[in-house]
Amino acid sequence: MPSAAPAARSGPATVALVGAEFGWGSSGKLSAVLSALRERSAPPLRFAGMASGLGRPLLAEHTVDGWYDLPDDPGRLAPAVQEFVRSQGVRAAVVVLDGAAAKALLAIGVPTVFVDSLPFLWSEGDRAALPLDATVYCAQKSVELPPECLAVLADARALRWVEAVIAQPRAPEPERGSRSGAGRPYRRALVSLGGLRAPSLVDPEHYPRLVVPAALEALAAYGIEEVHIAGNLPGDLAGRLVDSSIAPPRTTAGPLGHCAFLERLDACDVLLTSPGLTTLLEAAGLNVPTVCLPPQNLSQIFNGRFHSQALGARLRVLWPKEVLVEDEALALRSEGEDHALERIYGAIGAAARGDDRQGVSHALRDGVLDALRRSADVGEWGALTTAVGTGGAAQVADALLEVLDAAAPLS
Repeated sequence: MPSAAPAARSGPATVALVGAEFGWGSSGKLSAVLSALRERSAPPLRFAGMASGLGRPLLAEHTVDGWYDLPDDPGRLAPAVQEFVRSQGVRAAVVVLDGAAAKALLAIGVPTVFVDSLPFLWSEGDRAALPLDATVYCAQKSVELPPECLAVLADARALRWVEAVIAQPRAPEPERGSRSGAGRPYRRALVSLGGLRAPSLVDPEHYPRLVVPAALEALAAYGIEEVHIAGNLPGDLAGRLVDSSIAPPRTTAGPLGHCAFLERLDACDVLLTSPGLTTLLEAAGLNVPTVCLPPQNLSQIFNGRFHSQALGARLRVLWPKEVLVEDEALALRSEGEDHALERIYGAIGAAARGDDRQGVSHALRDGVLDALRRSADVGEWGALTTAVGTGGAAQVADALLEVLDAAAPLS
């Protein structure tokens, strides 16, 4: 295996950080891993970030010595990564879900810890995109693992199953106040939308234009008095989607940093979220009542199902069958994730442009309202994290420290 000659650098070992350019989940995981590393009594480390343009604001609380963009052209990726490694004196890397970057780092001899938070998603069609030869391949535990994904992951050279990679609460549960007990009235809600900047997504406004007004109308009908809309929505779109005639009386909108999001999440009475896995796990860790909005990509179909399965209640909103039949999209994943995503994105786009937008909105509003009513019977909201654990950030941090101990020192 060829090796890039690192630039001479004294002081702490440099670790490269990379998160997938898809949503905010990968950066939330990097944030959790960095917090876990900070708590360990290891020698101090230096961090340099690569790509992760979408999620950089979520990592602002951490000390990262600069961020470096990668070219969009796959043919230019390898030399760009090699120059980054050489100039920064990289000793090891932590990569979340960016298989191409992990492969480029491994190809030039950089020990790499790869964090796969969606192992249940993969089939033979995805094998070539996965860095199965990673120095440590940390696959996050899941409620259910289809046999086709297990067949692919069986070939990971150094597979290590880890618990949920999420930030740990700053205070013990008793100090944060208990949310146990069914029927607790909801007054403050948080609406979170992620995954809207996926590379193959043609128009990131289609999903929120369909879902946000419907969710706000349902929250108002349920008696919610205060709601904040967060997530990686384009520009000021969230504010433009707030209709004061149907929204709760105190409705605000705007992105939140990771710590601010967790604080707002801990303070709310109920979360409505597009079912990104990191958000669902963070909410479960805080025991926050959670309703899943309709899925906007392939992994979110699985995530919403896992969430309802763990809690034993139908707490997710489905698209009207005229828009999307989930099992039809799932059947396409045997050819690779991209084929299923094309079907899902196309269906949402067609609904957003179609003549029956009002009918779709009414169906989604009724679905949200029904899920909110069913949620009143759930007494304990931590079942998802109970099923998969919450110590994954520390386990990934330990894997990185092991890799650094074994890595050759800089010359």
